[in-house]
Amino acid sequence: MIKGIILAGGYGKRLYPITKVISKQLLPVYNKPMIYYPLSTLMLSGIKDILIISTPYDIDNYRLLLGDGSNLGIKISYEIQEKPNGLAEAFIIGEKFIGNDDVCLILGDNIFYGKIIPEILKSTSSELVENDESIIFGYYVKDPERYGVVDFDNNLKVKSIDEKPIKPKSNYAVVGLYFFKNDVIKFAKDCKPSNRGELEITYINNKYLGQDRLNIKILDSVFWLDTGTHDALVEASNFIKTVENREGKRVSCLEEIAYKYKYIDKNQLEEIINKSSVDDALYLKQLIS
Repeated sequence: MIKGIILAGGYGKRLYPITKVISKQLLPVYNKPMIYYPLSTLMLSGIKDILIISTPYDIDNYRLLLGDGSNLGIKISYEIQEKPNGLAEAFIIGEKFIGNDDVCLILGDNIFYGKIIPEILKSTSSELVENDESIIFGYYVKDPERYGVVDFDNNLKVKSIDEKPIKPKSNYAVVGLYFFKNDVIKFAKDCKPSNRGELEITYINNKYLGQDRLNIKILDSVFWLDTGTHDALVEASNFIKTVENREGKRVSCLEEIAYKYKYIDKNQLEEIINKSSVDDALYLKQLIS
């Protein structure tokens, strides 16, 4: 079994002053809160037991928005990260939640879109359970010095991972989606704060790499959207709007995923429809008909 964690903490300083009063991951990306997108990614991975980690000031807003997840046929729990001490801290905070299971961590501001995304996520979930390796994803970027950078050979064997290097060894960034074996908890506890004062996810990746237990998948024919700045947030919203208007389908529609993946049945979907806005109800009714 795989459990999922969405890390939705931090200060969102690049989006000030908006994020002085609201969590970045609650900001709208076109027609839905940002956190719907990573939540949909976990649901498409077949993950139904999910932990949301946020700040002491924002956690109740996530509870108000998503509840316990039962209306979507999933289970949502909540934990607090007191300060943004780094991505690796998510596994320490979520230790009891993870238990003896493997875990997928996705960052609350990461948006993935592509026709093959469900297939990639399903196969990755299966590989994680069946094998003893953890899995990361690489995405080609023009400015790799801003990211954790992965270098690999022609056989997709990972050679190195460097956090925001001055001289990147490749143009492939490690995206904010990680499938880890259960011993990630131990590695997180062994992690020491970096020069930035954070528990870096790169440390964990390198621990798996040192044990020859780290696989990489390259996200070709997939869009990875950044939402960290005002311009990027607008661009992401415009992208989602364009896709939905052209295709006539919703991106990251949680109710649609829940129904198609049989997390909920027809009767449960009809209950959701009865409580939805006119536009949402019309769209969801199409799934039944």
